[in-house]
Parts: sequence; structure tokens; C-alpha cells
Amino acid sequence: MSDAIQLFIGTRKGAWIYRSDAGRRTWSVQGPIFLGQIVNHLVLDPRDGRTLLMAAKTGHLGPTIFKSVDGGTTWTEARRPPAFPKSADPATARAVDHTFWLQPGHASEPDIWWAGVSPPGLFVSHDAGETWDSVEGFNEHPMYWKWAPPEAGTPDGALLNQIVIDPRNAARMYVATSSGGVFESTDRAKTWAPLNQGVEANFMPDPYPEYGQDAHYIALAPTKPDRIWQQNHCGVYRLDRPGVAWERIGKAMPAEIGDIGFTIIPHPHDADTAWVFPMDGTDVWPRTSPGGRPAVYRTADAGTSWTRQDRGFPADQAWFTVKRQAFCADANTPVGLYLGATNGEVWMSGDEGETWRSIAAHLPEIYSVTAAPL
Repeated sequence: MSDAIQLFIGTRKGAWIYRSDAGRRTWSVQGPIFLGQIVNHLVLDPRDGRTLLMAAKTGHLGPTIFKSVDGGTTWTEARRPPAFPKSADPATARAVDHTFWLQPGHASEPDIWWAGVSPPGLFVSHDAGETWDSVEGFNEHPMYWKWAPPEAGTPDGALLNQIVIDPRNAARMYVATSSGGVFESTDRAKTWAPLNQGVEANFMPDPYPEYGQDAHYIALAPTKPDRIWQQNHCGVYRLDRPGVAWERIGKAMPAEIGDIGFTIIPHPHDADTAWVFPMDGTDVWPRTSPGGRPAVYRTADAGTSWTRQDRGFPADQAWFTVKRQAFCADANTPVGLYLGATNGEVWMSGDEGETWRSIAAHLPEIYSVTAAPL
């Protein structure tokens, strides 16, 4: 049986909320919310099912965080959004350009939220998003300026683009960055160490450095949190802890497709299954569907093999770009998959990728899509 789902969609010009019926067949629409403002991330707290945080970059308030507790009808701004401590030294002065990622804290910590910003920085809120503090363990680390060089990163700037918390242990955390790769903490963000062994950085003098990789996305397998999936600038990887060396499972992808992309989505009930949405990885990096023929690829054997899933997508001349926050899954049976493209379309599969259909079109450029039970 399928249950109703809500999708929280952040775009270059506002946010929208789509809510389904119990079968995920029809969808109602709420929005636009904050029309004209950049919304990088919109996330519902799974611990209470009602607190909704939005990372926005507004024309008059600048980068800030908004909160709603009534389904997105009304919003309040954080009293103290993420901001780096002031520095008298221009060489080390940093200002938050935008908050990119919002992460609810561990299930045992109901009011804790984490945020990743650009330039790369980690922030924490202890009061459900009202106030935010700089996490010194990362932001003031002696290696910070080597891990997060200001000139490195994406067209939107260098990012701390993801925060992942081990569901079994609030003290074990992972972050993904666009300029340093993956880092791990085992003491609740007090200390950090690179976790990039075996991950290629073919744009570096040393193609396998200790740090310097561009980690687009990481995800723990929900039923096996010692398994970490990674979509990197240089391929698809898997790491099974307590191991420290990543395996490039994307080598099994078809050679004409490659293993470049922005997101990898683990199956919520099967640790061996995950999905990617490949992008053209040629030298000019067009970041569109290879050949204009969009498809999701699924592995059901932990990356040994991959199966193309394109039924319902346009057969050609469809130059989709799906950003790293814009592909997600629900936890239903069968699993629903959702992706938002930069052309303003939202596509869904209600059968674990076997078939796809468009459920929204003509939205602004989509930055993020997150799913939650309704």
C-alpha cells in the first residue's frame, strides 16, 4: 500500500509544496511561497512532523533561515541566522553567502538542527532553528583553509553541501564538501578527519589526495548505516565501515554513460539497492542527460551492476539537469522516487524507477526536492 506524500520544492524564485493522495496518483499544490527569493533547501523535521525549516537567500534580508509550524502557511525568520564570527584579519574574514543544506539532528535530540553553508561552514541550532552557532570544531580547525579553500568549489561558490548523522550514534557525523571531499567526526563535531581514501580527484596534481575531492552527495543505507554511498565529481563510490577505502562502483556503469552526476539515493529498505541520475561527464561538463536521453540507473547488488530505467522519460532531445539536492525517495512500499530538473519539471516514479511521469512543470529552476509522509 502507498501512503500520501508531501514534496517540499526549493527553486531559484520561491518554494512550493506538493501533497499527494494516498496512492500518489494526484497532487495538490501550495505556493508560491516567498516568490522571487532563492530557496536552497526546504526540510520537514521527521521527529515531530510539523517543524519546517527553509534556507533562503532573500533580496532584503540576505541569507537567512525561516521556520513554519503550520504546514507552510506562516513563517518566522530566525533571530540569529548562521554567521561566521567577525575577524579583524581580512585574510580570514568570512561571510555566509547562503545556507545550502539543512539537517535535522539525531532522533534523540529533538531541538537540534545542523546547517551547511557557503563558503564551507558548519552551524548548529539548539532551539529548533531560532538561533545558530558556528561549530568551531570544523570552522576553526587548523586545516580549515586547506580543506575549504575560498577559490575552490561550484559555480555558486564553495560548499559544505551535506551533513549526515549516524542514526545509531549522534556523535558520529559525516560532512561532504565541494572543495575537500568527505570528513568524519566521532565526537559530535568537535574534531574532524578526512575520509577520502580511494576517491579520485583527476583535477588535482595528485589524483588521489588525502583531501581536495569534490563530494557531490553522500548517503547512509538506512537499513545498514555502516554502508555509505557517494556520488562524486569523479564517479560513484561505496564504503563499508569500519573500512576506510572507497570502492568506485561506478566503473560498472555503461561506458557511454559514465558515472558522473550529482546525487545517489539509497533504497530505504534494501541496503544493496541505490539509484543515480547520470550527467554528461565530458571535458566541457555540460551537466545534462547524456545524449539528451534522461534515465535513472539502479543497482540492486551494491554496485556490481546497473540497470537503466527510462520508461516515461522523453526518448531524446531532453537535456535534463538535476542538481545535488533535487533527487529523493520516500519510504513507501513500493518506494517512490522524485527528481526536479532545472527546467522546472518534477518527475516521479511510484514503482521504484520502473516508470516515470511528470507531476509538475513550468516552475522556476529547481534547487531541491525533499519528501516526507503526509
